[in-house]
Amino acid sequence: MRLAIFADIHANRQAFAACLDAARAKGAERIVCLGDIVGYGADPEWAVDTVMELASQGTPVVLGNHDNAVATSTESMNAEAQAAIEWTRGRLSAPQRQFLAGLPYTVEEETRLYVHSEASNPPRWRYVREAADAGRSMIATSAHITFCGHIHRPALYSMSATAKMTSFVPVAGVPVQLLRGRQWLAVLGSVGQPRDGNPAASFAMFDTDKDEITYLRVPYDIAAAADRIRANSLPSWLADRLFTGH
Repeated sequence: MRLAIFADIHANRQAFAACLDAARAKGAERIVCLGDIVGYGADPEWAVDTVMELASQGTPVVLGNHDNAVATSTESMNAEAQAAIEWTRGRLSAPQRQFLAGLPYTVEEETRLYVHSEASNPPRWRYVREAADAGRSMIATSAHITFCGHIHRPALYSMSATAKMTSFVPVAGVPVQLLRGRQWLAVLGSVGQPRDGNPAASFAMFDTDKDEITYLRVPYDIAAAADRIRANSLPSWLADRLFTGH
C-alpha cells in the first residue's frame, strides 16, 4: 500500500491542498497525519475540517503540540505561536475543538508507529535534532519504523541491532529502502511551514510492500498563504518566514 504521510500542516490551506493533490497524483491509497494541524497559519477551520473528513475515511491522526494548545493553556510557546493559537481558539467550532482534544499521542499500525514528536515520552514534545534523540525514541518502541514530525526538517535515522546509529538528510524524490535489519525513525518535513531553507511544502510517500520512503517537495502559492496571515492580523513574521523556509 502507498501511504502519503503529512506532518505540521499548520493551518496552511494552500500548502496542504497542494500536497494532497500531489499525493493523489502519486497514487496514495491512504493518508496519515502526524499532528499540528493548526497553529501559525490562517485557515485552521478548513485544515481541521479536511483532516476530520480524512479521519472519517480511516486516516490515522495523532495529536501535535499546537493542536493540544488549543485546549490546554499550559503549552509553552513563543509569543507569535501563542498569538496564533489564541486567535485559532476563537475560530474553531466546538466539534472541531473536540476532534483535536480527542486525538491520541500515538497510533500503531502493523510495524509502524506514528507520533508527532518522538516515542520515548510523546507528551513532552521533545525534538529529534540529532542521532542521540532518535536513538532514545527508537529504544522506546519495538516498531520497525517510527514516523514523526515536530521539527519541520526532513531527516532519516536508523539503529542496528548493536545500537549503531546512522543519520542522513534525504534527497527529495529519491526513494530510500528502510531495511529490515535495522530500526528506523523517519522525521517528516513540514507541509505548512518548512524550516530547512526550502520554502516548498514537504511530505513523504511510503510503500509498505517495499518498505521504501520517498520525501517529496511541492511548490505552492506562498504569497496567498502569507496574505491570509496578514489579512487576519496575525504576526507578520509568520507570513514572512514562509518565503524563506526558515
